[in-house]
Amino acid sequence: MLDDLPYPPTYVVCDRGYASHKFREYLWNRGSRPVIPPRRNDAEVACPKWAYRHRHLVENLWARLKEWRAVATRYEKTAASFLSVILIAATADYIKA
Repeated sequence: MLDDLPYPPTYVVCDRGYASHKFREYLWNRGSRPVIPPRRNDAEVACPKWAYRHRHLVENLWARLKEWRAVATRYEKTAASFLSVILIAATADYIKA
C-alpha cells in the first residue's frame, strides 16, 4: 500500500507487530521515518515517543468510523465507493464533534 502513495510520508506509525529490521530498513529506503517501538526482547531503536503517543488518535477515529455498518463490514464492492463511505463517515464524525 505504501508503494501506491504519490510521495513517501514523513513518518510511518505502526505498532509492535511491524517491528522488524527489514521493514524499518524498507521505510528508511523509501524516505520515511519509521515510528515503531521495539518488541520487548529486541534491542532499543530510535522511535520518537511524541509521534507514537498520538497513534491512539488514529485508532480512535477508526473505532468511530466502524460504528458505520458499511465501513465495519466493507459492504461496498468497489474501492471508490468504499472510500466515499469512509469520507462521508469521517465528515459526519467531524461535524458531530
